[in-house]
Amino acid sequence: MLESVVYRLLADAVMLVHFGFLAFVALGGFVAWRYRWVLIPHVAAVGWGALTVAVGLDCPLTGWEDRLRRLGDEDGLPRGFVDTYLTGVVYPQEYLRVAQLLVAALVVVSWVLAVSGAFRPVRIGRTIRRGRSDLTTVLRRRRIEPTSRRPTDRAIRAERQMRRAGRKAT
Repeated sequence: MLESVVYRLLADAVMLVHFGFLAFVALGGFVAWRYRWVLIPHVAAVGWGALTVAVGLDCPLTGWEDRLRRLGDEDGLPRGFVDTYLTGVVYPQEYLRVAQLLVAALVVVSWVLAVSGAFRPVRIGRTIRRGRSDLTTVLRRRRIEPTSRRPTDRAIRAERQMRRAGRKAT
C-alpha cells in the first residue's frame, strides 16, 4: 500500500516536471532577456519539442509517468502527456494545431527580442533596469542638470590642473 503511494507521488512529480518543461519551451525565450545563458538550453528544449511534434517521438517523461502510475495501481496515461492533460482541457481538440503555432510564434518573438538586445540590462548606479528606452537611460545615467548649475569642461580641466599644482580652486 505504501509502495503504491510512493509511486503515485513520483508520477505526480514527473508530471510537474513535464509541465515545467513545457512552460520552459513556451516561455524560456523571455527568461533569456534577463539571463542570456538560458538561450542555449532553450534552443535545445525547443528543438526537442519541435522534433516530438514533427516526427511524433515519445517524450521519455511521458513513459516514466505512465510506468510510475501503473506501478502505483492506477491506469497509465491513456494517450500522450499533451493529449491527456492539455488537449480537451485547456483547449479543444480541433485547436491543437493552432495552439502549437501560437507557442511557436511566442518562441520566435522571444528569441528575436532576446537576440536583438531590445531588453538588455542597463546599469544605473548599482541597479539594473530593463526595458528602458536608450534616450531615457542616457539621460538618467548622465544625470543631466540645467546648464547654469553644470560646470563646463574647461572649468573642470582648470580645477584638475590646480589640484595637481597643489593650489586650491577659487
